[in-house]
Amino acid sequence: MAPTAEDGEPSTRQTAPAVASPPGRPPLLDAVAPGGRMPRWLPRAMVLALALIAAFQLGSWAFHQLTGLLINILIAFFLALAIEPAVSRMAARGMRRGLATFLVFFGLTVVAAGFVTLLGSMLAGQIIKMIEGFPEYLDSLINWINAKFHTDLRRVDIQEGLLHSAWLRKYVQNSAAGVLDVSTQVLGGLFQLLTVALFSFYFAADGPRLRRALCSVLPPARQAEVLRAWEIAVDKTGGYLYSRGLMALISGVAHYILLEAMGVPYAPVLGVWVGLVSQFIPTIGTYLAGALPMLIAFTVNPWYAVWVLVFVVIYQQFENYMLQPKLTAKTVDIHPAVAFGSVIAGTALLGAVGALIAIPAVATLQAFLGAYVKRYAVTDDPRVHGHRRRGPSGPGMLTRARQLWAGRRPGGQEPS
Repeated sequence: MAPTAEDGEPSTRQTAPAVASPPGRPPLLDAVAPGGRMPRWLPRAMVLALALIAAFQLGSWAFHQLTGLLINILIAFFLALAIEPAVSRMAARGMRRGLATFLVFFGLTVVAAGFVTLLGSMLAGQIIKMIEGFPEYLDSLINWINAKFHTDLRRVDIQEGLLHSAWLRKYVQNSAAGVLDVSTQVLGGLFQLLTVALFSFYFAADGPRLRRALCSVLPPARQAEVLRAWEIAVDKTGGYLYSRGLMALISGVAHYILLEAMGVPYAPVLGVWVGLVSQFIPTIGTYLAGALPMLIAFTVNPWYAVWVLVFVVIYQQFENYMLQPKLTAKTVDIHPAVAFGSVIAGTALLGAVGALIAIPAVATLQAFLGAYVKRYAVTDDPRVHGHRRRGPSGPGMLTRARQLWAGRRPGGQEPS
């Protein structure tokens, strides 16, 4: 019998199902999993997500493992850019590019080996001299202490106390244990140097082939941009290193004249040391380079070390404000604040290597992006030159203060 409403007419409502779906049920489950089965796309999505995570982890691990190699390749690339003008000039005269690159590297190797040999012999001689004169220095120090503090110290007692001290035995043991670590670091440094030299040789010798290989996978418009960026990088890097080399020569000659005039031994080698270290270690290179001449000058006369320090500080100011702007205006034309910031950023990212290549890298990027920045004529406004524009708001603060001091109101009326 059909159900009826209260007014006696047949009811049109349908009976509610026995089991109702819970409220708020996600529509995705209703649509995708009709019989309680797993969707066909879900296993593939899970496999794809796991594969992406595994690929990311593998790439991150490989990048961290190859960081040292990538840094060496970056150094080799900038070194190849630095010697590119010399190699190209020799190749333009008919010499094979590989032979020209070999001659440039051979010359650099001879100069570096000669400098290291001279510096090592100088340091060895000074260390031997300081060891031989140590008893005399110790006697003078003991005599001064005895006369000043009325003590009865003897050099023999001090030497025996040092030889039988626990910290000296511990230091000798640690030094003996660290010989293997030092040897490992030296071998690692030689291997890195060989890696940099090999990559830079191939970058410089096969530069045209490398550019052709890079341009072959790019459309013609992109090829022109890549070649222009490469040319800018060569000009900026080479100009940076050549200007630094010229400043190193001037600095070395100036310090050599000073040291030779004071009679400090090994003046030529010390001049070369100051010139190279002060120019190729940014920001603090001058003060690091001046420490060695000060130490050797101190062995001759303590006052000579003070004079060397004064000369280093004065020459640094002369170089920063007069010499460097003129030499680098056409090669690396970047603001000193930008150069300082780029050195700090490069040091934070790559250490000493980043500090060395930061300036040419930033100069290259600035020159490349400068072609895409549209510039306009600057309006003739006093504020452009740092002068403030005074508005029509009456006299200035100093004038009003003078009027009040004279007993008048700012409008020029006498107070009532």
